[in-house]
Amino acid sequence: MKTLLDDLSNFYLPDFIGKLIDDITPYFVFNPDHRLLFNSAFFLGFFLVVYTVYVLSKNHDTFRKIYLIVFSLYFYYLAGGDTMDINLFGYYFSLNYFVLLVICAVATHLLAVRMYNSERQSTQKAYLILIIVGNLLMLAYFKYTNFLIDNINAIFHGDLSFQNIILPIGISFFVFEAISYAVDLYRREMKPADSLLDFCFYIAFFPKLVAGPIIRAKDFLPQMKNKLGLTKEEFGMAMFLILIGLIKKAIISDYISVNFVDRVFDSPMSYTSFENLMAVYGYTLQIYCDFSGYSDMAIGLSLLMGFKIPPNFLTPYKSQSITEFWRRWHISLSSWLRDYLYISMGGNRKGKFRTYFNLFMTMLIGGLWHGASWKFVIWGGLHGLLLVVERFFKQFIKVPDNRLTRIICILLTFHFVAFCWIFFRAGSFELAGNVISNIGQLTFAPNEWWAILEGYQNVFILVVIGYVMHFLPENFVNKLKAGFISTPLFVKALIAGLIFWMIFATASSGPQPFIYFQF
Repeated sequence: MKTLLDDLSNFYLPDFIGKLIDDITPYFVFNPDHRLLFNSAFFLGFFLVVYTVYVLSKNHDTFRKIYLIVFSLYFYYLAGGDTMDINLFGYYFSLNYFVLLVICAVATHLLAVRMYNSERQSTQKAYLILIIVGNLLMLAYFKYTNFLIDNINAIFHGDLSFQNIILPIGISFFVFEAISYAVDLYRREMKPADSLLDFCFYIAFFPKLVAGPIIRAKDFLPQMKNKLGLTKEEFGMAMFLILIGLIKKAIISDYISVNFVDRVFDSPMSYTSFENLMAVYGYTLQIYCDFSGYSDMAIGLSLLMGFKIPPNFLTPYKSQSITEFWRRWHISLSSWLRDYLYISMGGNRKGKFRTYFNLFMTMLIGGLWHGASWKFVIWGGLHGLLLVVERFFKQFIKVPDNRLTRIICILLTFHFVAFCWIFFRAGSFELAGNVISNIGQLTFAPNEWWAILEGYQNVFILVVIGYVMHFLPENFVNKLKAGFISTPLFVKALIAGLIFWMIFATASSGPQPFIYFQF
């Protein structure tokens, strides 16, 4: 029988250290198959450790800021992880993409402070242009270089090639935040951050770093002066948002995506017209649950850490027009485009034709922001076109405000949005055309439809649950939220445990990356 002395006699320190290094390395080295995602067990465990230190250091402000900046960069690395190869005077070396985040934060703040302190209008404008152009050039290089080269080759039948440029995760979000900071300072709508450390904390703050929401510095920085304190109501609200976000993303979105939507959109002609139609409805729900789920979790995590972030989605598929849809969908982006692009282009101050042009161009650019592909341009253009049409006819037609017209308007708006999502989701124009043409051949065949519904029973149960959750009356949701907040802590723990079990039970594969990581 082995004794403790036998175990100690076989103990060899180098082997023990080597095994220990092998065991902990996966937690410090990026693995594309095991990203640090909000919807992963790895993140849950790690966040509890990080949050404990964050709370214990609440009276040590400088340490807490540096600590969270370091963790945010670590989170950025394990969520994205890609590196870029640099050729400097013939010497090659690699840098992780979080270096771009640091450069963006440091350069933007230093130049913005100089701009703010300058007394000459021309100097201020020069600094603002430098900040905007510098950030946009960085974004354009990583996001649009390959797109530009592909189009040049297609037009001129060339074979121009360039190194394969990988899009850094979340670059569109932190670039837009940097630009809004500079513009708000230029407009004298805020004062500069108290220090470079504060601005780096704002830019790198991990809950909103890789997929938004896009937070304005003038809303975030003042909260950094508040003492960390969490009321029972705030804790309950944070838990509610995190759990609802997990349900949307890890249970509904991931399941219908892996088990149905992705299969149909990857090969639409291999499926029936009804399956294509259901895949469009499925993706319409999937992208909402995926992105609003991330936003809910980001807002909940931020609240736990003492920062209040406004909602990013307000049940957008209840909208009665595209204008209303963009007041409810991705609010942080739509308001950013309005305040820093649409208004800067003249807004509605330069006549009707210019207003229509500004609306259309804002949405066209918004589409291009989502991805370097013509299908995103078409998606944005379709939304921009309908915004113009709605604004034009609004002055001539007044829609009666009753239940029937509201339902009709909601259905029309929903189906227009769902149609546009086809271009957003499809891998190419050809595949988008296949989906549309296949749906166009739909015939009334209830027996066939029922067989399909039975074949994907679990998928469509979750689709129904997702849409029911979305269209629940606001008063009912508020009562549900208040009920959860008022429950004892052990009940909240039981509910959380049940949701985690449901996530495990419905998981078809590992945690799926969020859709908006690619933007």
